[in-house]
Amino acid sequence: MKEGIHPNYKKVKVTCMCGNTFETKSTVNDINVSICNECHPFFTGKEKLLDTAGRVEKFKQKYNKDNK
Repeated sequence: MKEGIHPNYKKVKVTCMCGNTFETKSTVNDINVSICNECHPFFTGKEKLLDTAGRVEKFKQKYNKDNK
């Protein structure tokens, strides 16, 4: 690798709006994020499935072979 052309790769502190903080490495200084793994609905299990026009129920009826 050539010397002097690569940016500095250093430890930085990532702060989420929920208050969670953790360290990672990056070329930028401190990072602020709006959502992280502690507050994201997918990772916390609070994800809600929005069903518009009964599509989920139609899918379950069509492909649910366990109840037959």
